Amino acid sequence: MGAISPELSLVHDLKVTLHRSSIITPSEKTERRSMFLSNIDQVLNFDVETIHFFRATHDFPPEKVVQKIEKALGKLLVPYDFLAGRLRFDPQAGRLEIDCNGAGVGFAVATSELSLDEIGDMVYPNPAFRQLIFAKEAILGPEDQPLMLLQVTSFKCGGFAFGITNNHTTFDGFSFKIFLENLASLASDKPLAITPYSNRHLLAARSPPTVTFSHPELSELQLPPKGEELQPTNLESGSNNVEFKVFHLSSDDIASLKEKAKSEGGSGPAITGFNVVTAHIWRCRVLAAAVDHDLERTSTVLYAVDLRSRLQPPLPRSYTGNAVLTGYGSATRRELEDGPFFQLVEAVREGATRMTDEYARSVIDWGQLHKGFPRGDVMVSSWWKLGFSDVDFPWGRPIYCCPVMIPSIDIIVLFPSVEGTDSNGVNACVALPKECMIKFENIFHKLLA
Repeated sequence: MGAISPELSLVHDLKVTLHRSSIITPSEKTERRSMFLSNIDQVLNFDVETIHFFRATHDFPPEKVVQKIEKALGKLLVPYDFLAGRLRFDPQAGRLEIDCNGAGVGFAVATSELSLDEIGDMVYPNPAFRQLIFAKEAILGPEDQPLMLLQVTSFKCGGFAFGITNNHTTFDGFSFKIFLENLASLASDKPLAITPYSNRHLLAARSPPTVTFSHPELSELQLPPKGEELQPTNLESGSNNVEFKVFHLSSDDIASLKEKAKSEGGSGPAITGFNVVTAHIWRCRVLAAAVDHDLERTSTVLYAVDLRSRLQPPLPRSYTGNAVLTGYGSATRRELEDGPFFQLVEAVREGATRMTDEYARSVIDWGQLHKGFPRGDVMVSSWWKLGFSDVDFPWGRPIYCCPVMIPSIDIIVLFPSVEGTDSNGVNACVALPKECMIKFENIFHKLLA
């Protein structure tokens, strides 16, 4: 257990040279259509950037990988026709939709003068990794932005990386993994692993919209008076006066947290790795950043809950859109400071058990009536068990997959360890003002002792 120090010697320049860029269009003609986006999709109009690192392999030098991926991507844009489209706003409906016009996705080929061993710790968020991502503006104008770009960067050791940018309206984490599995399958000259299901009307609001719960985890967007700027939400706010650290919880640490919850009276399905890690991080974060002594103040932790198996009938596993909503757990400052740990674990668990079919439909209908955003003290964004590193390409599985992160003071990111290390452990990226970070680190270790 412990913090991975930010004083590590990071490589600030990967010495990347871009050699070519192009637009890849569907390998077959696709029918032009407008694709409906659900209320969940509507609020996720921003890019997600991920890096997927691969070791060198004799049978697949980087130039052969480029050929395989470029060809597979063109084929994949036929069943994933929306990926080759463009976002547009329908003024009559007042909604975003995707114009599936076959305009294509961005593709780039680059090289680095470094080897994989020279780029530094892959786990620690390194701003230089952005050099492995292809900038949208480098290929098309602002009015014609692809919904996905993929850059293949080869290193002097023969290893390589995929830098993938996709607009979040296209996928959530679960459907993005299926996209990767299909890409790997076509690159292996095999058929699709899973046929994508792209009818987003399955998550359309009811008519009329019927909000049946209070939804304290959501806050309606308050537009400022004319002439004033919109202030950031608590999940968008940040400060330049912050530092960030990566805290590692080993598999033994997680087992210890589970035993602690059980010894205090917890039992059953509540005691999962995610629940105990989230409860621990939530407690440390709130106690480290407390600005007053109001022990009755309520704190709320937020995290994503997958809806696929929770709806009636369940969504197809291959549903391509965003099928996640924000679950929440609440506790008072007193409970976080002095209460039993298992009580916090139960509070985290309630966020998922609360997410029934009717609750999810109520959230979607709320989104039809209001423009708003999740509201809470801490958002936990978990990349821990999405399984991107389990995808088997012809040249093998990635040695590591990670988001390109800009640490935020209100979002804690959970992500897995590098291949060959503590595979059942988890890393947490935490950003706090310096004085709060010192407190967080002390509390983090004290509560694990």
